[in-house]
Amino acid sequence: MPRLKVFRTPIGFHDAYVAAPSRKAALAAWGADADLFARGAAEEVTDPGLMAEPLARPGTVIRRARGTAADHLAAARPPAPRATRHDVPASPPRTDTKAKSPPRPSRAPLNEAEAALEAHRRHTEEEAARLEQERDRIAREIAALRKKSEQEAARLEAAVDKARATYDKALERWRRA
Repeated sequence: MPRLKVFRTPIGFHDAYVAAPSRKAALAAWGADADLFARGAAEEVTDPGLMAEPLARPGTVIRRARGTAADHLAAARPPAPRATRHDVPASPPRTDTKAKSPPRPSRAPLNEAEAALEAHRRHTEEEAARLEQERDRIAREIAALRKKSEQEAARLEAAVDKARATYDKALERWRRA
């Protein structure tokens, strides 16, 4: 059985402890997507008092509160007192020493880029439509050529058949002679 180590990571007001054979196994038990150890958000525990419970239940995440509710409230800053109308000093007379904000950036380069993209797309569509029409015209020409070729081939086959019949008759007469 692999040697177990105890690891800890903070989760809200709690610490999550887990006994696992490796950092990778501890991250899997916590359901972490990132390497918490590399970020300094997780560490190996060597304190025997903190290791006892996780080692008793390996692979199980043990949550322990980091201090009491009173400790948490004491650590919180008290709210700042609200200023009353009498506490607010009168505002000094306004002077126009305020620095001007930089001018708004020009949208012209963006408009030109968008127009160029739209013109490119329109040109591409027009060229594709023209090529589609040309392809249809060529397909019609090919179909007409094949039909004409079939008719001419049929006429030539008839001529071949007639010539063969004439030759066969002549050959037959020659053999009898």
